[in-house]
Amino acid sequence: MKCVVTGAAGFVGSHLSELLLAHGDEVVGIDSFTDYYDTGLKESNLRSALEHDRFTLRREDLLGTRLPDLFEGADVVFHLAGQPGVRPSWGAEFATYTSRNVLATQAVLEAARELPLTKLVYASSSSVYGDAESYPTAETLRPQPVSPYGVTKLAAEHLCELYRKGFGVPAVSLRLFTVYGPRQRPDMAFSRLVTSALHGDVFELYGDGGQTRDFTYVGDVVSAMRAAALSDFTGVANIGGGSRTSMNEVIDIITGLAGEPNVHRLPKMRGDVRDTAADTQTASEGFGYVPKVGLSDGLARMVEAGRPAISV
Repeated sequence: MKCVVTGAAGFVGSHLSELLLAHGDEVVGIDSFTDYYDTGLKESNLRSALEHDRFTLRREDLLGTRLPDLFEGADVVFHLAGQPGVRPSWGAEFATYTSRNVLATQAVLEAARELPLTKLVYASSSSVYGDAESYPTAETLRPQPVSPYGVTKLAAEHLCELYRKGFGVPAVSLRLFTVYGPRQRPDMAFSRLVTSALHGDVFELYGDGGQTRDFTYVGDVVSAMRAAALSDFTGVANIGGGSRTSMNEVIDIITGLAGEPNVHRLPKMRGDVRDTAADTQTASEGFGYVPKVGLSDGLARMVEAGRPAISV
């Protein structure tokens, strides 16, 4: 199939592009290479994909180009582009989050409703739940985000549902729970933790370490995205890793894999939720989702991927 991947140079987008290419799909990657983090890392993320003659990179801003032209002939659009990060989303930066997460998604949906797509897959976030009322959390629970980032991800998700019901856009919104793996963004906890263990950098841990997350390996996430695209499922589904683990437990695992990180403990940050855990029954029934990579194995892959870069 012919696929469009927005945010193709990002952490998840680059892994998705590689998976699609491995399955013989044609991929048009769109990325504006924003400066949220080092654009050189994004260039590096795409090194493998760029070796394929079935991959085309378009350096475009979703709000500054004619999306129907970029989407022409596509069977599936995977919409992963957006402004990440819970903590920076407060204050004046909210305008950036609104533009890149809400307005850009609306532009993608406007283009999609004019085309005969078989599926539009949107990368939503577990941040829409905030401090959930129960765990594991099912899609039927009322979302109540506790950060502006979460608000924008939920707003974009609502838009996908509006265009699905109002215009027949075959949209799927996948609520991703704390994705990790090789090439994870450098501001994310596991990336910083692995770097600390291998290189001695300070790892700043916000909170007491008892906070838990449903950590999901990036390979499982991108497999879920492709499976959702090939299925008849539309609507909203959680994508989680299958286990709820505290940050203190994660630190112990990393210590066993790579040595003791240099942990500096700080107070909890505004907008951080205490716990997350995904009920993935909807995804299991809708498109056969079952996470395959356990946390220890996934972290071992991150450590192994990090060693050469650190030792140079």
